[in-house]
Amino acid sequence: MTTTSDDTNASTPLNRFYRALSAIERAGNRLPHPFWLFVILIAVLAVASAVLASMNVEVTLPSSGKTAAVKNLLSVEGAQYAIKNALDNYATFPPLAMVVVVLLGVSVAERSGLLTALLRCTVGRLPNRLLTFALAFSSMTAHIMSDSAYLVMIPLGALAFRAAGRSPVLGLMVAYASTAVGFNASPLVTPQDAIRSSLSTAAAQIVDPDYVMTPVATWFFTATSSVVLSIAIALVVDRLLARRPDFSSTQLDADFAVADTLFNTTGPDDSVPPMGEIKLSTTERRATLASGIVFALCVAVIILMLLPGSPFRGENGGLLDSYVVEHIAIFISIVFALMGITYGRITGTIPHLGDVPPAMAEGIRSLAPVLVLFFVVAQFLSFFTWTNIGSVISVNGADLLRSLQAPHLVILLTITLAICILNMLITSGSAMWSILAPVVVPLVMYVGMTPEAATVAFMIGDSVTNCLTPLNGYFVLALGFVQQFRKGAGIGTQLSFTIPIAGVVLLVWVGLFVLWYVLGIPLGPGVPVR
Repeated sequence: MTTTSDDTNASTPLNRFYRALSAIERAGNRLPHPFWLFVILIAVLAVASAVLASMNVEVTLPSSGKTAAVKNLLSVEGAQYAIKNALDNYATFPPLAMVVVVLLGVSVAERSGLLTALLRCTVGRLPNRLLTFALAFSSMTAHIMSDSAYLVMIPLGALAFRAAGRSPVLGLMVAYASTAVGFNASPLVTPQDAIRSSLSTAAAQIVDPDYVMTPVATWFFTATSSVVLSIAIALVVDRLLARRPDFSSTQLDADFAVADTLFNTTGPDDSVPPMGEIKLSTTERRATLASGIVFALCVAVIILMLLPGSPFRGENGGLLDSYVVEHIAIFISIVFALMGITYGRITGTIPHLGDVPPAMAEGIRSLAPVLVLFFVVAQFLSFFTWTNIGSVISVNGADLLRSLQAPHLVILLTITLAICILNMLITSGSAMWSILAPVVVPLVMYVGMTPEAATVAFMIGDSVTNCLTPLNGYFVLALGFVQQFRKGAGIGTQLSFTIPIAGVVLLVWVGLFVLWYVLGIPLGPGVPVR
């Protein structure tokens, strides 16, 4: 039986919930484009700086004992600063170079087909009872492709479940929910890690000018999270959601027919789905193996560069300040590029070395909207720092937290829950962290917490509600696929599936973070959690 939003929302509480969600959607749609949002924030900042400067607002910085007075951005001095530093603000914006460099290599791997092949291999080789876990884990691995992960994983999820004789609708929903709800959990270092760590570094340097947070600073936690969350998603799907009447044998026949039309998955006898779409061909397997060998060789070279006595170690032989760790983005880019070239040469997707630069350029073109946004974000952060308003908020906020004597863990969990709510309206994690990092990071540093711990608290909140908000463009994409299978499906249909997953993931992920914090496990190489 086809499920509609009206059918699934018969009870009064659910009707109220969906009306509230519609109100959030309408409110969110009235928000301007992130570019103009930051322009508005700059205007608000300018006015606020003028008011506070006229009141002679100032604070004493705990880190240095110096006095930081609010400066007027609307003054002649402020105008001179804005004009003089506009280009430098953009050119030296920490995420800019790092994201571009990482994407150069990742783009080659993606355009060659290597990343998709790895995902297909992960899904296709595991037994049927592990299919949901494999799809969820593959979706989190796919975050290396940033938002492209949605475009790859949603149809692949439907295809994988159809090939296993299970509901393709269930498969595409698992793929969408896993990609969205665990967007900041991955066994690999992703471009988002580069963006987030750079923004955190810029914010931390308000307090400590020498502080650096690398893209691998939270890798231990995020890699572990990807496995734990995949298990949680598999349990809630297989033990609860897959047993709904929506996925009965009668409904499966209709869903299979649609899947066979959309993905051309039927075999010669129209009964057995061929696995060629999921499993790798002989050439693809050979190319994947060769890429794995290249990866192993690259890792071996990096290990040699980190051995004691290596000239690539840091000052006094340090590991954390070594060339490799501090410039990890370059190595990530090189490794993915070499693997992509190897795969592409064997499969024919990159037949000549001359095809590599166009593949890189294609990836950079996809980054164009982010590069445009970065310009105005860079100006906002520079102005925010120059006016000293961030210092005033952070120092006074830290004093308030000290007076409340709230445990550090309670503060971090409060940050997570606040971000969960805010993420329903501002779905761009990089845009939201650009706004919040200059306040949150210095604030937690002033009360004795690490920027990395605050970043993890943000990452959890920024991920969990991704699958719930219609303001996420990929929510609409997933719903469009669902509606191709079931014409009467609506927002309620999708939310009835994603809400249980989001709730379970929130509880499990927060529980994992609490355990991690209590045990004092490092978040990444040489990075303490507290």
